[in-house]
Amino acid sequence: MNRRVCRNLLLAGMLAGAAGSLRAQDASPPAPPPEAGIPGGPGEGMLAGPIGERIELLGFEGMHGGKVVTGAPFSAIAVSEATQTLGDGNRISRKTQTNLFRDSQGRFRKEVTLPAIGPLATSGQSKSFVMINDPVANANFILHADTKTAEQMTKHFGAMKGPANGEMRGVLRGKMEYRQQQAIANGNLKKEELGTQTIAGVSAQGTRITHTIPAGQIGNEKPITIVSEHWYSNDLQLMVMSKRSDPRFGDSTYALTNIQRSEPNASLFQVPSDYQVTQGGPGRHGTRKFKQGPLPPSDN
Repeated sequence: MNRRVCRNLLLAGMLAGAAGSLRAQDASPPAPPPEAGIPGGPGEGMLAGPIGERIELLGFEGMHGGKVVTGAPFSAIAVSEATQTLGDGNRISRKTQTNLFRDSQGRFRKEVTLPAIGPLATSGQSKSFVMINDPVANANFILHADTKTAEQMTKHFGAMKGPANGEMRGVLRGKMEYRQQQAIANGNLKKEELGTQTIAGVSAQGTRITHTIPAGQIGNEKPITIVSEHWYSNDLQLMVMSKRSDPRFGDSTYALTNIQRSEPNASLFQVPSDYQVTQGGPGRHGTRKFKQGPLPPSDN
């Protein structure tokens, strides 16, 4: 499987997850998101370690996918940084900047620029793309400015249809909560409320999670301590800052800057008229290409 297909599968999976959650409308203010990335906590197995780091570097750390957020437009710049120190003292550092936009109807746009590392290092050029989540039109796109193409993600990619999906989510949530309570009872997990702080001009509530992996649990000679800190804005209903320190994977930070509370331009949430749209699935296999205009009927 080539690198482009792998990348598109990752992005399509995240888009599909967002698309599924965007269907749920909830008028009550949400609680801060669960502590993803903490072994033994709700996010273990999904956002821990290198995978969580890649999610942060793509600008997804701050996303709260539990509902469509309407009436709270904003634009901001999200800066994600990750640093890992190797055993010989060598350091690996990565930094990604993502532009975020949300309108009053809940449409979301993410402009991501990946640094020239990994496969991109050979060309010496960074890679940019745009992701649009439109809950009003129930559509999700990945825009590629270099080729003037827009990939429309399939509606139910990576997710089960019907009530079984909700049942599975409930089972997983229950298991994760149970594991978290076990860790708290064993003294291996500690949660601290850090109060309220103004970050980039918005009020945010902070939480610190300290998780200790006892000696011998994963073959470790000594206990391993992972510290995660999250600052969540109830006004914006998303994360405005987070920090994570894990001796196994290094340190990472995520922060919103230059937050503007005005309504973004409506054109930001539309596919440009001169883009060619592909539809049918992630990657380039089995897609149908057609010029921008009325979309063909959905298969569902």
